[in-house]
Amino acid sequence: MTQNQKPFEKRRQPITAKEYGPDPVDVHVGSRLRLRRTLLGLSQEQLAAAVGVTFQQIQKYERGSNRVSASRLYDIARVMGVPIQYFFEDIDDEVTGKRPTQNLPAMAGLAEMPQAPFEQDPMKKNETLELVHAYWRLPSDEQREAVLKMLKAVGRRD
Repeated sequence: MTQNQKPFEKRRQPITAKEYGPDPVDVHVGSRLRLRRTLLGLSQEQLAAAVGVTFQQIQKYERGSNRVSASRLYDIARVMGVPIQYFFEDIDDEVTGKRPTQNLPAMAGLAEMPQAPFEQDPMKKNETLELVHAYWRLPSDEQREAVLKMLKAVGRRD
């Protein structure tokens, strides 16, 4: 035993949802799931049937109150036609900074490894998906054409 070790050091208790509420990462994944589902025009019932769960389970995933397992997330991604990374896009320090486990590497005595900057395809961002969804909800071809012309004109001003 070294000088720094304590003979009966107490282990950290598990962090529970009862203590801290839903994990912010689970809430983020759930909101991305809901966004993609609505963009595809799927109901919770339809998605649930496609992946083999109840619609109540989909509701819990979307709220972040239940964590989506890796295998279930894989199934959901396949049904929705997106890579698994889609559910973690747009995650930032605001989300991860609220996690009760954010300091685990330091608490375990591990140095944080430098992370490469995340290069994100702008076509997969929330705002792009919302813009496309809003565009296709416009009631006429003429309105869509006018909006497209306006966006092109604004984009050329730079």
